[in-house]
Amino acid sequence: MFACAIFLLAMISLPASGWTQASGPPLVLEAKIPIGEVSGRIDHLGIDLARRRVLVAELGNNSLGVVDLAAGKAARTLAGMSEPQGVAYVPFVDSAYVANGGDGSVRVLQGDDLAPVGRIDLGSDADNVRVDPKRRRVITGYGRGALAVIDPTSRTKIEEIRLKAHPEGFQLEETGSRAVVNVPDAGGIEIVDFAAGSARFLPMRGARSNFPMAIDDAGQRVLAVFRSPPTMMALAIPDGGILAQIETCGDADDVFVDRQRHRVYVSCGEGVVDVFEQDQAGYRPRTRVPTVAGARTSLFVPDLDRLFVAVRARSSEPAAIWVFRPSP
Repeated sequence: MFACAIFLLAMISLPASGWTQASGPPLVLEAKIPIGEVSGRIDHLGIDLARRRVLVAELGNNSLGVVDLAAGKAARTLAGMSEPQGVAYVPFVDSAYVANGGDGSVRVLQGDDLAPVGRIDLGSDADNVRVDPKRRRVITGYGRGALAVIDPTSRTKIEEIRLKAHPEGFQLEETGSRAVVNVPDAGGIEIVDFAAGSARFLPMRGARSNFPMAIDDAGQRVLAVFRSPPTMMALAIPDGGILAQIETCGDADDVFVDRQRHRVYVSCGEGVVDVFEQDQAGYRPRTRVPTVAGARTSLFVPDLDRLFVAVRARSSEPAAIWVFRPSP
């Protein structure tokens, strides 16, 4: 259990078309962990499971925050970043990778003390970071349109996959050799085949600003969330066909699949997390869980069975990581 004080939240379904009332809340607010004097935007989160640490890309502060989950408090802040956007812990080399949008660098930090041990300069707008344990690679989106394939042993870029526009949210297949990438400035999604070194473009006509993305490998589908209009689409990975389409909250920036419960969590700057249930007919809205306006980014960690939501500082709330426990 977390050592910090426990806060229970009575779930309120906000008025919205199609939302259904079900027995018991699907997310319980278990704790709020303050992260100190963090002003402005907080971007993505990473997890070091072995050390029970959440890594926080504090973009507005040009810093990386470290949250100790066992102690239930912020452990330290690493200054000197340049608009950090993406962060990931790479267990097979015990290192953290931090992508910086300001100077286009990927900073490599030693796992135990987070001392700097490397830097890869990609040029501009280094963004999301993903770990490919199967091929022992780190993938980072950057620039006007590229994925950088990084060898974490040598800490060097070994390959580049060109895209039609800057990559936002992207995900890697667990069992295949492909990445699925949101390229909103090009108006679509690209499916990258690393084995072939090529990319296939899927135009998304009528839907724009697709930032968050998740892959449901079991169903061979990708979930892409659009901000205009606020919509979640389920698409078949093999052919890009639209399998389902449903309205969601506004200003979404992260989406995750809870395979154990057949649920989907979408975190939005509107100040809510939307919870969807998956069934044979597709996806249906379950509950809209209040957070704080501007709390766009989150991280679902199946190994801990927790959803972490990054809450930026507001007059009524300090900057914090809110910890939600899925239920039942």
